[in-house]
Parts: sequence; C-alpha cells; structure tokens
Amino acid sequence: MAESPNDRLGVLICGHGSRNRLAVEEFAQMVDALRPKLAPMPVEHGYLEFARPILRDGLESLRQQGVTRVLAIPAMLFAAGHAKNDIPSVLNTYTAETGLPIDYGRELGVDRLMVAAAGARVRECLESAPSTVPLSETLLVVVGRGSSDPDANSNVAKVTRMLVEGFGFGWGETVYSGVTFPLVEPGLRQLVKLGFRCIVVVPYFLFSGVLVSRIRQHTDRVAADHPEVDFLSAGYLGQHPLVVDTFKERVEEVLRGDTAMNCSLCKYRAQVLGFEQDVGRVQESHHHHVEGLAESCTLCERECTGACQPDGVPIPHHHHHHGGDHHPPYPHADHPMGPRTLGSKDSPQKP
Repeated sequence: MAESPNDRLGVLICGHGSRNRLAVEEFAQMVDALRPKLAPMPVEHGYLEFARPILRDGLESLRQQGVTRVLAIPAMLFAAGHAKNDIPSVLNTYTAETGLPIDYGRELGVDRLMVAAAGARVRECLESAPSTVPLSETLLVVVGRGSSDPDANSNVAKVTRMLVEGFGFGWGETVYSGVTFPLVEPGLRQLVKLGFRCIVVVPYFLFSGVLVSRIRQHTDRVAADHPEVDFLSAGYLGQHPLVVDTFKERVEEVLRGDTAMNCSLCKYRAQVLGFEQDVGRVQESHHHHVEGLAESCTLCERECTGACQPDGVPIPHHHHHHGGDHHPPYPHADHPMGPRTLGSKDSPQKP
C-alpha cells in the first residue's frame, strides 16, 4: 500500500441507514464501542440513506480532523449491491472531488467472530427459554436479509451450517426476510412438516428494524397454528462485542493491505448459474436521490413494528423508488415462496 509514514489515518464505518430511530441509535452506539479499540485513529460513520450523518458528512468530519487517508469499512453482513456498488460509488465521487485517498475494506462476511456472535445469541435463547427437546431433535432456522445476489444469499446458508454443526442441532435451514425465497412464513410452514418438536429462529441481522419485527410476527403466526411445536426466537446480532471486534479486524486488514472481496461467485464478474445477464452490468449506486433523507417513520414509537409493510411488500414512499433500469428481472420472480415484488411487469401476480 502506497502509504506515507506521515499519513494521518481515519476510519469511516459505512452504514445503510434506516427510518427506524432505534436502529440508527444502535449503529451509533456500535461505532462508539469501536472507537476505543481503534484509538488514536479517529472513527466516524455515515449512511447511504434515511439517516444523518450521510457518508459525505463522515468524510468531511475526518478531513477536518486532519485525516489524510481514510479506511472505509462497509457495515454490511454480506457483500451484495450496497457493499459492491452503492458505497464505493459515493466514496469514489468524494475522492474525485477532494483528492482524499480512501481505502475500501471488506464486509463483515462469513467470519469466525460473526458466527460466534450468532452462536452467542442462539445460546442466550436456549438458556432463557429452555425446551425439553434435545438439540439433536431441534431444528435451527437462520433468517437472512435476502438479496438479488445469490453469492450473498449462499453466505447466510454457510452461517446456518456452521451453527448447526457447532451446536449439534438435528437439522438446519435458511429462510429470508425478503427479495428472495423462501420467505419466513411460507418457509416455516414447509419446515414444520419435517416433524421437529422445537424450532429455533435466529435473525441474522445487525440491527433492529422492520425486517426483524416482521420475522417475529411471521414466526408467531406459524407458531399459533402449531401449538405442538416449541418455537424459540433468538435475538439479532446487535452490538455484540464479537461484532465490534470484527470491525476492528476489517480495519487491521486494510492497514496490512490484504483486503480481498470474494469475486469468484460475484454475479457481476462471473457466469453465476441463473444470473448470467448480470455479468458486466454497469455497477452504479441507486441511492443518490435519497441520500440524507432523514425523515423518521412515525408509524411506530421507537422500535419498528412492521406496520408499514404488513405483507412484506413495502408501502411505496414517493421519493424512494429504485427505477426499473437498475434491476433486471429476477430469475425466480414467480417462485411460490418468494415475494410478489420481484416480478417483472409482465409476470403474473400471485394472489
């Protein structure tokens, strides 16, 4: 890395942003927990949308503190469109305008510390809601965000397998909260048929929000129909110390110069089965038109209940539409266990 010994380094943690005030507070608290671990380097954060500071504000703050080289880390569990396209687009624009060099780090990814953090949430759940069913007869269900990027989706499945083997669960499955299949409710209804008497549902999410709330609601709906099954809900990752430690490791990787994104299964780089039309597609940000829009949602008091997305399909906000140009038709838009929102204009809507 062409780094002069006189460089003053600073860290930018790059978040997505949320209308949910609790999630934004949690993010800021996580950054506060990271600061002492990286001192004396200054640490700032910014968001792509829906919250302040935006990424540019965080960069400006670092520059005003005399930083001459920024280490930017995407606060994403997996590298899909946000980490691959949207954040780099904003950072590149800022460098072009100001000349401030920015080294971009790796997403949190499938990492021993992240798996251990999820494992800690599973253990807390098992200890606080003891079931008489042995682990070998218990089904673990990990819920990922869901993405149009199969590489990101498959990484959640890897986390599931690591946890299943780590604990010795009888079976493990992965479902998703949106964008892909199987969604939480249809997925759980299918999984009940396997006959396990206890099902542990783990949201593999960094922060609270509409999706985490909806996972609980959909789990409760299936549980109500199956009183013979113990449904246990684990907590999301949140600011677990092991998550904070992972961010520290990502910064250290950039300092060593050994950052490498996994491009071998990236749909923009390789012919990934079913997503061949994405190879070489222009990788651009579709967030610039909502950057910094900070109006909080007022439907819920603090923690998001999902009232704005009753069936998993967002109520459109007038300023927040991702134009049709950005997303090609999803190969599995008509999958019976996926969301209706994926369909091309021509594909039949599911009832």
